[in-house]
Amino acid sequence: MRGNGSVSIAEQVLAGNRYALSRVLTLIENDAQEGREALKVLFPHTGRSHLIGVTGAPGTGKSSLVNRMAYYYRHPPEGEPKRVAIVAVDPSSPFTGGAILGDRIRMRDLSGDRGVFIRSMASRGALGGLARTTAGVVQALDAAGFDVIFIETVGAGQAEVDIARLAHTTLVVEAPGLGDDVQAIKAGILEIADVLVVNKADRPGATATVRALTEMLKLAHPSQETIMHHGRRMTLSTGVAKKGDGPLWVPPVVQTVAIDNQGIDELAAAIARHRAFLEETGEWQVRDRVRLQSELENMLREALMQRWRDGMADETYRRVLEDVFARRLAPADAVGVLLNGA
Repeated sequence: MRGNGSVSIAEQVLAGNRYALSRVLTLIENDAQEGREALKVLFPHTGRSHLIGVTGAPGTGKSSLVNRMAYYYRHPPEGEPKRVAIVAVDPSSPFTGGAILGDRIRMRDLSGDRGVFIRSMASRGALGGLARTTAGVVQALDAAGFDVIFIETVGAGQAEVDIARLAHTTLVVEAPGLGDDVQAIKAGILEIADVLVVNKADRPGATATVRALTEMLKLAHPSQETIMHHGRRMTLSTGVAKKGDGPLWVPPVVQTVAIDNQGIDELAAAIARHRAFLEETGEWQVRDRVRLQSELENMLREALMQRWRDGMADETYRRVLEDVFARRLAPADAVGVLLNGA
């Protein structure tokens, strides 16, 4: 039976079978019943991976940066190598619906390393920079025992705040020479950053980009070095500021040249400091709870919408929609009509 098969494949994932993992990820992406059943088995084994979101405008070198960071974790200067998974959410092909960039040929440095698992996902038109099933894919990789999971978004640069709800640590990547020193910081994306990365820092204008980001953090009172982060005012210090009686993380600005492996050690150190901060302050558990609540609410919203559509006659829905098109009925009133059974 399908249910028994899904349990079997989930157990294979837990045992380290890479083929089974690839199969489960495909089932999850396709929202298949087998995938949902497998996630039920895998879910109790989640919650151990460090989820690192990577977002920013196109052209900032996010894939190259993730490539170098993954290589760093596989070959650390000290300590044990970490198992690394990469979820690269790419734009969808308008013809096939698949991921345009495939499995990221720029990550060839990682090929052949069985401690690395790379998965490209098509965004399939989803807003917020993530595919609808990204959370499920990340859960499966978490259960499979990967220590670090990178989630790289499509790179719209302005509408990717969803990544902050999924990741423990969010990197916002900027690069000089894109025509705007703060190209990736529009629409509030600065506020989701736990670490700001100026990649391609060997280019002209890198210093100006770092200065612009720093000034945006300081905001209204630069002489007192106060900043706003996640909607709160704080005093700028060496990475941690006071929030009432407790500390609050201040995102550092790290310069890198990913293709030349420059600044990768410093970026890894900043990520490690952020993880330590999350664990010491209890924010790690808070972010886990926020992520799971967000996922639950998204799934509930979809289920309720589907249940409503299943109970609504197509003819009734089209009639109300035509009234809205003809300006005979305001959208808010149309909602009331439809919820009341028209």
